[in-house]
Amino acid sequence: MNFVKPMRRVVQTMVIVLALAIPTLSVIAPADARIGGGFSSGSRGSRSFSMPPSTSTAPGTASPFNRSFGQPSSPSYGPGMGGGFFNRPGGLLRGLAAGFIGAGLFGLLFGGGLFSGLGGFSSILGLLLQIALLVFVARWAMSWWQRRNMGEPAYAGAGPTSAPNFRNAMGGFGSTSTPLQIQPSDYEAFERLLGETQAAWSDEDMARLSRIATPEMVAFFERDMADNRARNQINKVSGTKLLQGDLSEAWREGDTDYASVAMRFSMVDRMLDRSTGRLVGGSEQPQEAVEVWTFVRPRGGNWMLSAIQQTN
Repeated sequence: MNFVKPMRRVVQTMVIVLALAIPTLSVIAPADARIGGGFSSGSRGSRSFSMPPSTSTAPGTASPFNRSFGQPSSPSYGPGMGGGFFNRPGGLLRGLAAGFIGAGLFGLLFGGGLFSGLGGFSSILGLLLQIALLVFVARWAMSWWQRRNMGEPAYAGAGPTSAPNFRNAMGGFGSTSTPLQIQPSDYEAFERLLGETQAAWSDEDMARLSRIATPEMVAFFERDMADNRARNQINKVSGTKLLQGDLSEAWREGDTDYASVAMRFSMVDRMLDRSTGRLVGGSEQPQEAVEVWTFVRPRGGNWMLSAIQQTN
C-alpha cells in the first residue's frame, strides 16, 4: 500500500491548515456581532420557509433561517439550550474538530503518527475516516466564512417614498393569505424599531427587547448576550441610521399582520472587552448592512420584530 504515506502527508497538511484557520475564524466572529450576530433568525408565519421577494434595496436573495423555533431541518434553541449543530461559531462541531486536530498535532509532534493521540488509526479505514472528518470541517468552515463575508448590495437609484428612506414598493403576495396594505405610519414604525432594537441590544436591556420583539427573537438575543458575557465582551452598536428601505411583502394570516422589509442601514458596530472597554472586534468607523427584517402585529396592535434575515 504505497499510497498510504503520500496520503498521510496530504492529511497532515490539511490538519495544520485547519488548526491555524479555526482559531482565526473564532477571532473574526465578533466583528459580525451586531444584533442577530450575522445569522438569519426568527419566523415569518406560514412563509417562514419561502424567501421574501427581492427588492431594489436587497436585489439578491434573503438567506434561509439558521435559527427558528419552527424549522424542522435545524434544531433551534431558547435560553439555556444549545444551538443547532452548525448554527453557532464556537459550537459543538468546532469543539469536536479542535479535539481531533489537537490529538493529531500531538501525535505528529511526538513522532507517533497522525492521530496517535487517539490511539492511532493505522488502517486504511482509519485514514479514510480522518480524511472525511477534515473535509467535513473544511466545508463547514468555508460555508461559515462565506455566510459572514457576503457582499452587501448597493442601490443608487432614487424614487418616491412612502415614508422617510422607504421606497413605495409592494412585493409578491402568496395565494394562501390576504395582501396587506402598508401605510406611511407603518414605515415610520419599522424605521423606529430598527433604531430601538439596536439600542436595546447595545444596552442589554432585555425588558425593552421583550416589548418590541417576539419571544422567539428575545430568546435568541438572550442566548447571544450570554455568549458575549461568557467571553467577557459586550457589543455596542451606535449611530444606527436607515439609508434606504422598501417593502418586500406584506400579508395577513387570520388576525395577524406580517411585513417583510428590506433595509440598508449604517451603524458603528464595536465589540468591547467588558473589563477594560478595549476594542476587540468590529470598527470605530460606520459600517453598512443590508438585511430583511420581518415585523408582526396582532390586528389593532403594535408592530414587533419577528425575524432578521441576511442577504446574498
